[in-house]
Amino acid sequence: MADEAAYGEASDQDLLARHVEGDPDAFGELVRRHRDRLWAVALRTLGDREEAADAVQDALVSAYRAAHTFRGQSAVTTWLHRITVNACLDRARKAASRKTSPVDDTERLEQLLEPHESASAPAERNDLHRELLKALSTLPPDQRAALVLVDMQGYPVAEAARILDVPIGTVKSRCARGRARLLPLLTHLRTENGSGEDSKKAGGGRNRTQGTSVPPAAGPHDAGPSDPAAVKGGGGRA
Repeated sequence: MADEAAYGEASDQDLLARHVEGDPDAFGELVRRHRDRLWAVALRTLGDREEAADAVQDALVSAYRAAHTFRGQSAVTTWLHRITVNACLDRARKAASRKTSPVDDTERLEQLLEPHESASAPAERNDLHRELLKALSTLPPDQRAALVLVDMQGYPVAEAARILDVPIGTVKSRCARGRARLLPLLTHLRTENGSGEDSKKAGGGRNRTQGTSVPPAAGPHDAGPSDPAAVKGGGGRA
């Protein structure tokens, strides 16, 4: 059985090194630490629970097998996110050629919300999230992934660039193009959620424009929803 106390003091890089050296439990601890954020990114990028679960599972198996190639040029969490996002983009591109938007019904849109949001958030906020997620699903996969990381997960642009393995300017460009494409689809939300003096009061004087970006969900330091199907053993299929 894994020594949880010892693992609690070990860094991600130490755990990956232990896994490479043959420790049977080290990779599972890595999965335990990061699976919720990986799952949140996959779910919001793909908009389909089964596809997201398969993408995370594929990513974890790939990471399990490729751990010996990690050279420490980035954080382990960045490396894991990069593998997960690539798995998602591969699935999104394949799905685009064989089916329509993966989030075009109410039930699936509800599934994309965090459990606490579905249960306790005002109905207006849930409606806003559904509209935003539906619009988000119309974007090309590359733009969608950038917006999910930056606007929904709250990653700094520089970290998102490392995860996506592209220049910072590319992330900024994808986010800008994605927001520009979302704006016409979400203009009605700006009207419905107030304008003029009411909007200024709600914004508290800050430069906040409704509908120009996707609202943050689980940030890089907040756990998102987990799903057993996505993390069975952290590479047990390897």
